Amino acid sequence: MLGRILALTVKELLALLKDKRSRFVVVVPPFIQLLVFGYAASFDLNHIPYAVYDRDGGYAARELLAHFEGAPSFQLVSSIRRQEEIAALIDRRDALLVIQIPPGFTADLVSGRTAPAQILIDGRNSNSAQVVQTYVSRILAGFNQDWVARHQLQGMPVSLVTRAWYNPNLESRWFFVSGLVGLLTLVVTMMVTALSVAREREQGTFDQLLVTPLRPFEILIGKAMPGVLIGALEASLVVTLAVFWFGVPLTGGLGVLYCGIFLFVLAAVGVGLMISSLAATLQQALLGAFLFMVPAVILSGFATPIDNMPAAVQLLTLVDPLRYYLLILRSVFLEGAGFELLLHQMWPLGLIALATLSAASWLFRHRMT
Repeated sequence: MLGRILALTVKELLALLKDKRSRFVVVVPPFIQLLVFGYAASFDLNHIPYAVYDRDGGYAARELLAHFEGAPSFQLVSSIRRQEEIAALIDRRDALLVIQIPPGFTADLVSGRTAPAQILIDGRNSNSAQVVQTYVSRILAGFNQDWVARHQLQGMPVSLVTRAWYNPNLESRWFFVSGLVGLLTLVVTMMVTALSVAREREQGTFDQLLVTPLRPFEILIGKAMPGVLIGALEASLVVTLAVFWFGVPLTGGLGVLYCGIFLFVLAAVGVGLMISSLAATLQQALLGAFLFMVPAVILSGFATPIDNMPAAVQLLTLVDPLRYYLLILRSVFLEGAGFELLLHQMWPLGLIALATLSAASWLFRHRMT
C-alpha cells in the first residue's frame, strides 16, 4: 500500500513540476509576496514628520527640541509661527505630530518648577499614534534625566500633555473598522467580477453570448454592472454596521463618501474583469484575484504606515486603488473631510478606474477574436 501511495505521490509531483504554469504558481508568487511583505509590513516608525511651535524661545526649549532633532526617526518639516497653522499641517498629513512649547517654559525650569510641553498627534492611525507617543515619552525622559543630573533637582522637570486629534481616545477599532469597509468592498467586488467571464468559459456558455446580438462592449458592461451594484451595496452595509453596531463616528458627508465608493468600485471592477478576461478556468481566476488582493491590502496602509516602506515599495503603492480608498474612508469617518481635502485622493483613483476598465475592455475584445 505504501508503495502505491508513493508512486501516486511521485506521479502527482512530476505532473505538477512538468507544467510550466504550475511551476510559475508554486515559485514566483510566494517569492514576490515575501519580498513585498518583508519590506512593507512593519509596525515600526522610521519616518516621523513633525512641526514645532516654540512660543518660549529660551535655551531650555532649544535644548529640548535638540533632543528631537537628534532622534533618527524624527524629521522636522515646519516651524510654526501662528496657532492656526497647526490644524492645517495635521489635516494635510504634512506632520504626524506638533510640539508646542508654551511661554515661560525656560523660566519655569530654571526656577525649579515643572514645565508643561504639549504634543499634538494625528490619531487617525491609532497604531502609529501610540508608537509616536512612546517615542516622544522616551525622548522627554532622556531630557528630564539630563536636566536633573546637571541641575541636581528632584522630580521630572518637564511634564507631557498629549492630545490625539480625530481619535482622542486612540480607539484602534475606529481605525480598523473604517479600513474594513475598503477591504470587504474589494474582496466582494473582485470575487464577483473576476469569476464572471471565467465561469462562462468553463461552463461553455461564453460562446453562446458571442452569437447573441450583444456587441462586445455591451457584454462587458453587462458583466461589470453586477460588480458595481454589489460592491456599492456591500460598502453601504459595512458602513451601516460600522456606525450603528461598532460605534465608529461618521463625521463627514455621505456625498463625499459615496463618491469615493463609486470610484473605488469602478477600479476594482476593472481589475476583476482584467483577471477574468485572462483566466481560462475558475481556478485561474481565483488565483489571479488572490495574487492581486493580498499585495493590495499590504501596500494600502491598512495596518502599517506607507511612509515607513522603502522608496521603491512606496512607488508601487501609487497604483494600488485601495491606498486612496482607505484614506478617503478614514478621512470622511474620523476627520469629516470634504471634497476640497480629498480631491487629491479621488483623481488618482479615477485615473486607476479609467485605466483598468480600458485595459479590461481591450483584453475582452482581444480574447474574443
